[in-house]
Amino acid sequence: MTGLTTHVLDTALGKPAEGLEIDLYRLKGETREKIRTVTTNHDGRVDGGPILIGDTFQVGEYELVFKAGAYLRRLGIPLTEPPFLDVIPIRFGISDPTAHYHVPLLVNPFGYSTYRGS
Repeated sequence: MTGLTTHVLDTALGKPAEGLEIDLYRLKGETREKIRTVTTNHDGRVDGGPILIGDTFQVGEYELVFKAGAYLRRLGIPLTEPPFLDVIPIRFGISDPTAHYHVPLLVNPFGYSTYRGS
């Protein structure tokens, strides 16, 4: 499989983060070009396969922006104002357009982690 995928897990609740909105951007210097917005499903993944694939899956720098604050508010989790974590940007590079890039996010109201998954 080639392309870009993601998976979001809510570590505070111990389950997939359903309904979390994510914006995908391509970076060109200081300019961000929005490619698309997606929302996670019941499994914390995005329906329809990779979120970036084919001709749009190119060498370059990208950013996934996870709207964690809105997700947590929707669940009724009490947050400070402003919340400690509201939007979580993850910048990464794609150097091989024939490879699969998986960017998972583990999130809770006070922390997150990511890595290049498989």
